[in-house]
Amino acid sequence: EAVILRHSDWGEADRLLVIYTREIGKLRVLAKGVRRLRSRKAGHLEPFTRSVLMLARGRDLWIVTQAQTLDAYLPLRENLLRTGYAAYAVELVDRFSYDGEASPVLYRLLTETLERICMEEDPIPALRYYDMRLLDVMGFRPQLFHCVSCGSQIIAQDQFFSAVLGGALCPNCSQKDAGARPVSMQALKYLRHFQRSSYAEARRAGLPAAVRPELEGLLQYYLTYLLERHLNVPSFIRLIRKQSG
Repeated sequence: EAVILRHSDWGEADRLLVIYTREIGKLRVLAKGVRRLRSRKAGHLEPFTRSVLMLARGRDLWIVTQAQTLDAYLPLRENLLRTGYAAYAVELVDRFSYDGEASPVLYRLLTETLERICMEEDPIPALRYYDMRLLDVMGFRPQLFHCVSCGSQIIAQDQFFSAVLGGALCPNCSQKDAGARPVSMQALKYLRHFQRSSYAEARRAGLPAAVRPELEGLLQYYLTYLLERHLNVPSFIRLIRKQSG
């Protein structure tokens, strides 16, 4: 079972797929002949699709011999903004994972998030919940309850966040990292809530419009530091938002 992360053309009629499987993690596989009009497998191998695949060992790559869709997540293909949100979720899995390292927890998080992006009227809380859970799964859980420098408890006031140190800094320690970013008390409250809550609890809390840009910027700052590069999709999402008014 796998989610198709992305694909690229290969040869005259084939495609090279990057997939994330439930059983063995990320793989690069070859789908032969899927660019031909009569291909029966093509529709089951589109990005964001969750499919059951049968693979055969090739000389250099696994070969897709059969494919059957489990969930096409059709609403993702009917709305460009939802397409962008799904691409964001997929890009994070692609960037953080390594070939052949299985994580059933990450696989389940990805599939649940794609479903939430499809179903929720407002998918943004689902995306921020996904960010926090993915950081947990990948071993980069930020410290939000105590200062990462002096260890003092973070109290209800504006603080700082250091990507280098991996968490909140109290005002007294903010000089320990010149690149630390201010974080408001409200933004920190929601980060904490998303970190320690179930999705149902996080969803009930909502996410005020006023705090959304700050949370998005803060998480992109942290993710960019961890990945040592900017993600591609957030700029696409910003463009779609701008064009849609």
